Amino acid sequence: MEYLIRKANLDDCKKIRKLIALSARELSAQDYTHEQIEGALQGAFGVDTQLIKDGTYFVVEVSKGIIGCGGWSRRKTLFGGDGQEKRDSSELDPKKDSAKIRAFFVHPDWARKGIGRAILEKCESEAALCGFHSLELMATLPGERFYSACGFAGSKRIRYELPSRVIIEFIPMKKMLPA
Repeated sequence: MEYLIRKANLDDCKKIRKLIALSARELSAQDYTHEQIEGALQGAFGVDTQLIKDGTYFVVEVSKGIIGCGGWSRRKTLFGGDGQEKRDSSELDPKKDSAKIRAFFVHPDWARKGIGRAILEKCESEAALCGFHSLELMATLPGERFYSACGFAGSKRIRYELPSRVIIEFIPMKKMLPA
């Protein structure tokens, strides 16, 4: 299968938003209720333009368009798109902090075909080149299976209240990068 991984740009935002909504609605339906998914799409899931501006967010393209997205961050915000209320854009210290893995979504027709793993490998490589020794993320319930298969270890589920007052569960996860 031929695809291109490239850095996202601000012109991609509309297509990324559509991909995130489609991916969340279809690939999360076994783990979250309709209300949880729709509530999460109001901020917990979404485009973070800071990642795009930082040059650490990627899209995967085929001839028909964008089929995957995801990135990493050197900033403290752990998850959420531009609509997320509690954001901390201060920079991390690679000597003591973990880089953040952020906002991975794959088109349902391309799920389980190596798209997410290809983006993750790119993110891990770039974070290591920037001096980070570990990665952390806030996994969705369906994302936990993917990240576990990629070497991340999870901790206890946390309950997060969405702006709609609906509760959703996430799993904090971490991975050490090779020395």
